[in-house]
Amino acid sequence: MGRAERSIENIEKTYVVVGRESVGKSQLIASLTGKSASSSNFRGTTVSVDKYTCGNTTFLDTPGIMRDSDSITVRMTLRQLKENGFVILVVQATNMDEDLEELGPLAESKLGIIIVTFRDKVDGIPNAEAAFEKLGARAGVPVIPVNARNLSAADKSAIDGALLSPGRFARLSENERTGLEVPPERGVFEIPVMGQVLSLFLLFLPALLAVQNANRVADSFYGSLASALAPLLSIVNALPGPLGAVLGGDYGLLAMSPFLFLYAVPTVIIFSVILAIYKSSGLIDRLTVSLHPLLLPFGISGRDLVRVIMGFGCNVPAVINSRSCSSCSRGACISAISFGSACSYQLPATLAVFSAAGMAYLTPWYLVLLAATTLIYLRITVPREARLKTNRLKLTGRVFLQWPQPKDIWRESWYVIKQFFVMALPIFFLICIAAALMQWSGLLGFLSEALAPVMSLFHLP
Repeated sequence: MGRAERSIENIEKTYVVVGRESVGKSQLIASLTGKSASSSNFRGTTVSVDKYTCGNTTFLDTPGIMRDSDSITVRMTLRQLKENGFVILVVQATNMDEDLEELGPLAESKLGIIIVTFRDKVDGIPNAEAAFEKLGARAGVPVIPVNARNLSAADKSAIDGALLSPGRFARLSENERTGLEVPPERGVFEIPVMGQVLSLFLLFLPALLAVQNANRVADSFYGSLASALAPLLSIVNALPGPLGAVLGGDYGLLAMSPFLFLYAVPTVIIFSVILAIYKSSGLIDRLTVSLHPLLLPFGISGRDLVRVIMGFGCNVPAVINSRSCSSCSRGACISAISFGSACSYQLPATLAVFSAAGMAYLTPWYLVLLAATTLIYLRITVPREARLKTNRLKLTGRVFLQWPQPKDIWRESWYVIKQFFVMALPIFFLICIAAALMQWSGLLGFLSEALAPVMSLFHLP
């Protein structure tokens, strides 16, 4: 190691953590630092990245990328790599050569280390240790194999030491491979038709469970909340002009917001926890691979469908997550979210209308209608070029299934819940204000009378 490399030990460093999707980057950095991430935006953009600070070292946990993809997150990760000289390259022990071929050129000439995850999956393979040593010699940087889900004290010590004295990445020859590869076993999701039907069922299950159970919880508290709000609403309704309407009335902030919390928040929490279990177990990746061939004729990939399903919990984090979609499919993905995802308040409200009309049996048909009309809409609006079989949308391969850990479930679900409170609730408040002003001005009454003949078809006022 030269004098320049030795001199970096005591300076503040920002490591850009780079790896493909499902490689275990977030688990690794969270376990290594023992701290929660803060949200930080890429400079000049609204694309967020998880930021961990530990002592004089900062870790930027970038979204999982595929180098040849043209998504927003890939472009921003490449910019971040250009602006920072320190890199942690995270690769899977089970798929090491492919990961290095994909991402190795990004780290070339930078200072850093390689962390190999899924070490437990190659235990007992005779050439595993030799492969790690071979990689270190090729890359010119420290190589630390770990199990990111259960990072030991020895692993942390080895990583901390390597981060203090990183090496400089050499050019990795594409012809020189470690030969270490352990593909995940095929399962039920790879069975034609059966696997795709099961995948669709499991993807829609979180939405069904969230709405059903959240509504049951909310209904049990509705009467108590309405009684508690009655005295306060009688006061604000007496206020003059639009102020009383904005705060009270039928749609004002105090009249609607508490009930929005009551019905929407449990839905978001239940939905986000179930989806977090899917993600942290690797199940979500298996589902997307299974459904990928069915979705290509509509211009979206299996990965895009996950964002659409997220919209049933909350449209805001679903649209934010679409930034990792390919540019050729992101527009279709956002359209599908907007057109076909009934958000955490819309879906319970729709079901309440069915119940009030005595037509609760319409609920499953409503979901089928959402799915069918969304696919028809995509088929009509997505350009033909995006629907061709030659348009190969990027997709991560089959991953290992593993039992989810509570800390991983918490980290994944908290992100969605936080986005709901930070970004979605302000929109709900604006809707309440707009509806209250429409009622105060008489516009809402006029529109209601105009729509009365249509609503009467469903036995609704």
